[in-house]
Amino acid sequence: MSGLAYPVLVYSHLLLFVLWLGADVGVFLLGQHFRKREKWSLDQRIALLTLLVEVDMVPRSAWALMVPLSLSVVAAGSWWDVPVWLLMSAWAVGLFWLWLVWDSHAHDQTPRAARNRRIEGVLRWAIGCFYLWLGTQSLLLGQPLAPDWLAAKALLFGLIFVAAIMIDVTFKPVGAQLSAVLSEGSSDATEIPLRRTMDRTRVWVWTVYLLLLATAFLGNVKPV
Repeated sequence: MSGLAYPVLVYSHLLLFVLWLGADVGVFLLGQHFRKREKWSLDQRIALLTLLVEVDMVPRSAWALMVPLSLSVVAAGSWWDVPVWLLMSAWAVGLFWLWLVWDSHAHDQTPRAARNRRIEGVLRWAIGCFYLWLGTQSLLLGQPLAPDWLAAKALLFGLIFVAAIMIDVTFKPVGAQLSAVLSEGSSDATEIPLRRTMDRTRVWVWTVYLLLLATAFLGNVKPV
């Protein structure tokens, strides 16, 4: 059974990557169509946005689970003798984060969801800083991650956290801007600010895609 642990964990790790990137591309395409007010009616665009939110649950879930799973892969592959307490804490935090994501979704637009997302924001910054430290420390000192490709992968994963957090930060004005479209109707006055916010958000979306592809390259090619 122990001999199967590493390949099973690697497979699960790859599966999460596929779900994360694949579903995120779906989110991106739905967002692209939402922007086309000359093609779709407002009701159709709202339906696209509703679907976008549902599909977005897949990458958000994969992101939360990727944290404990990545450390489990490193431990099982003997790339780092991960302390037991750290591994157990990673799974506890990852599962708690996953619960926050789905509980916020189930209670959207409520004080409970707002509280959950504040907690989630703190977790993401803390975990992101951990991976930035892990990657930087390992590249400079050769420990705890000895291979440079693995250290670089950890650093890139930390940068993914920063870019993904910036997606939410940049996208935040959309709530009020979308409310203006719904209450005042579709016009240049209401649509242009919304379009501008979405355009700024796309920069960070593409950054996440590029970073994900780079981490996948490092993990599979393992350049010396």
